[in-house]
Amino acid sequence: MIWIFFTLMAAFMQAWRNAFQKQLSTTVDAYGVTLARFIGATPLAALYLLLLYHFQPVTQYVPLSSFGNRFWLYIGMVAVSQILATVLMVKLFQQKNYAIGVGLAKSEAILAAIIGVAVLGVQLSFLGWLGVLIGAVAVFLLSGARSMATLSWPTLWTGLASGFCFAIASLMVREASLELIQLPFLHRAGWVLLCAISLQNLLLLTWLSIKSPQTLTAMRQRKGLTARVSIASFLGSLGWFSAMSLQSVPLVKTLGQIEVLFTLLISLYFFKERLVKTDHAGLWLVMLGAVLVIWA
Repeated sequence: MIWIFFTLMAAFMQAWRNAFQKQLSTTVDAYGVTLARFIGATPLAALYLLLLYHFQPVTQYVPLSSFGNRFWLYIGMVAVSQILATVLMVKLFQQKNYAIGVGLAKSEAILAAIIGVAVLGVQLSFLGWLGVLIGAVAVFLLSGARSMATLSWPTLWTGLASGFCFAIASLMVREASLELIQLPFLHRAGWVLLCAISLQNLLLLTWLSIKSPQTLTAMRQRKGLTARVSIASFLGSLGWFSAMSLQSVPLVKTLGQIEVLFTLLISLYFFKERLVKTDHAGLWLVMLGAVLVIWA
């Protein structure tokens, strides 16, 4: 059941990371806000892995072939899909308020379940599927729509695209972790985290240095906020990667819907945004879906 602890930690820290990213998006473009998620997390991930090997040394030999082409293919897919997902979610923040932007991106759970079952052979119990479906209804309510006719289709498609990319990233995190099956789960999660974040930094820094150096300048002018994004992102990713090393992605991500609880509280008390009745209904459905996942 330790995966539940890691998932709750990840959901809490991700809610704050998203809040800090929304603040940063007022002065930095979507790609810079995305880079802020990774740039300070790389040294933290390296330090975490060093401390982990110091306090929990691994005596079992792990062949270098475990870090082979398939592992790096999964890492590449994690890196690119997370970058795209984050850029799209930042654009959601610019279209809608904080809570609605996060709520739409949380379509990830149902998409991860569908992709996992259809492509990767993941098995879900009846309660697990019920929790996922309830989470999907909650996402619709949190989108702010009273019916399909009142939906903003550009916003909906941006949210679904973000959720799809997050789902691909989550599924590939687990596949990369399973390539290192000889290692304890914390060490597996640490290696996947470090490799993915390092590649994301390389890709984004190279792109922005060539295409948009002014974005890097804007980030330097908001060092404190950029650091808060990175720290919250590192702790959140550590939680997600550890949980997904232990449990199937659909269950982890559906329990992770509890992030919406933290999101609504931050939206209400930190951003002073107003909540309507459908937000509260969505919140309770998220909680119900999370409970069903725990029981599954």
